[in-house]
Amino acid sequence: MTDYSTLFRLDGKRALLIGAGGIGGEVALALAAHGAHVICADKDEQVAKDAAATVDGEAVTLDVTDADAVARAATEIGAIDVLVLTAAMNVRKRILDYTPAEFDRVVGLNLTATFTVFQAFGRGMVERGTGSIIVFSSIRGFVVEPGQAVYAATKAAVLQLVKTAAAEFGEVGVRVNAIAPGVVETPLTSQIKAVPEWYDAYARKGALGRWAQPSELAGAVVYLASDAASFVTGSTLMVDGGWTAMDGRFTPPT
Repeated sequence: MTDYSTLFRLDGKRALLIGAGGIGGEVALALAAHGAHVICADKDEQVAKDAAATVDGEAVTLDVTDADAVARAATEIGAIDVLVLTAAMNVRKRILDYTPAEFDRVVGLNLTATFTVFQAFGRGMVERGTGSIIVFSSIRGFVVEPGQAVYAATKAAVLQLVKTAAAEFGEVGVRVNAIAPGVVETPLTSQIKAVPEWYDAYARKGALGRWAQPSELAGAVVYLASDAASFVTGSTLMVDGGWTAMDGRFTPPT
C-alpha cells in the first residue's frame, strides 16, 4: 500500500542542482526541506557556496559549457538520484541584429550544455537503472515575441531533447521531464523589470495577472523529483500563471 504521507519525501536522495542562483537557490531549499542532500553547482564559485550553505550541502564550481569539466564532475560527484538543470542565458536581439558570437553563446549554454549534462550524468543513472532528470525550459519553447529567436529556439529544442532522453532512458526506469516557467522575477529578467510598461504588460498577460516569484517554481521540481511523479516522464510541466492558456488579455462581453 502506498504511504501517501511520504509521497513527496526525498530522504536519502542525492540531488545535483546545476545553476544555483535565482530560481536555483529556491530549488535547493525545497529539495533539502524534503530530505534530499543537495549538491549545488554553478559557474560562479560564490553562488554555489552561498546556495550550499543554506542547505548544509556541497558546493561545486562547474562551467557546463566545458564538456571535459562536466565529464570530470560526473566522475567526482558520483551517484546522484536527482539532477536539476536551471542554467540558461538570453540575448534579446532581433534576428537581423544578432552576431554569430551571440548566437553561439546562447546555443552553447542553453542547448549544447544540456546535451553534455544529459550524457555525462545520465549515463550513471542509466547504468544504475534509477533517477530523475529535470530541465528548465520556458514558455518561449511554445510562444514567442520579437527579440527572442535564439532563446526560444533553444528552449523548444530542449523540450525535444527531454522527450528523446525520456524515451531512451525510460527503458531502464530513469525519468526525464521539463519545467516551463513564465515570467519570473530573477536577474535574467532585470531588463524587463526596468521598464514599468513592459513589466506591467507581462504581468497582465497571464491568467493570474502577476509575475512569479522564484519560490513558486520549487514545488514543481520537488514533485518531479519525488515518487509522486513515478509514472511521469517525457512531460513538460507549465508553471506560467496561465500565460500559454490564454490567447490575449481582452475579456469579451458575455
